[in-house]
Amino acid sequence: MSSLPHCPECNSEYTYEDGMLFVCPECAHEWSQEPSSDAEDEKVIKDSNGNVLQDGDTVTVIKDLKVKGSSLVVKVGTKVKNIRLVDGDHDIDCKIDGVGAMKLKSQFVKKV
Repeated sequence: MSSLPHCPECNSEYTYEDGMLFVCPECAHEWSQEPSSDAEDEKVIKDSNGNVLQDGDTVTVIKDLKVKGSSLVVKVGTKVKNIRLVDGDHDIDCKIDGVGAMKLKSQFVKKV
């Protein structure tokens, strides 16, 4: 019996090779046969000026942002301290004074 790796998604033992990929017939997950490095898997999040953002950075809002579901507006120039980067469409998780916990898009902020 060949020693093919188990599926990283569902841990199925029934994987097979298809060209340069491994395929899982149970969950249809496909992955490369080459070992991937963690540096390639990390997504780099940049602000509106192209500066790389990191957890704990301080950013400034560059555009008035309406808060969905309320009449509040986050004004231009609002400083946001100690941001956290997350996966998704809104890739910054933060707390803004006077507004509360929010998620922001990195395209609407600049690094201080």
